[in-house]
Amino acid sequence: MSADDAQQSARRRNRMLLAGLLAVAGLILLLLGFTVASGTVAGVEVVLALLLLVSSYAIQRLARRETVYRDERR
Repeated sequence: MSADDAQQSARRRNRMLLAGLLAVAGLILLLLGFTVASGTVAGVEVVLALLLLVSSYAIQRLARRETVYRDERR
C-alpha cells in the first residue's frame, strides 16, 4: 500500500466516522424533537435532525463513491 493509498483510506475512514457521528446526533435530535420538546422548539429540532441525517447520507455516499470509482493501479 503506497502513501497515497494510505491517505485515501484514512480520508475515507474519517468521512465515514463523521457521517456516523452526524447520523447519531441527528437521530438523538429527532428522538428529542418527537418525545420531549414541544411547540416551535420541537419543529426546529426535527428540521435540524433531518438536515443532519441528509448530510450524513451525502458524506457516506461520497466516501463510497470514491471507493468504488477509485483508480485501481496494480
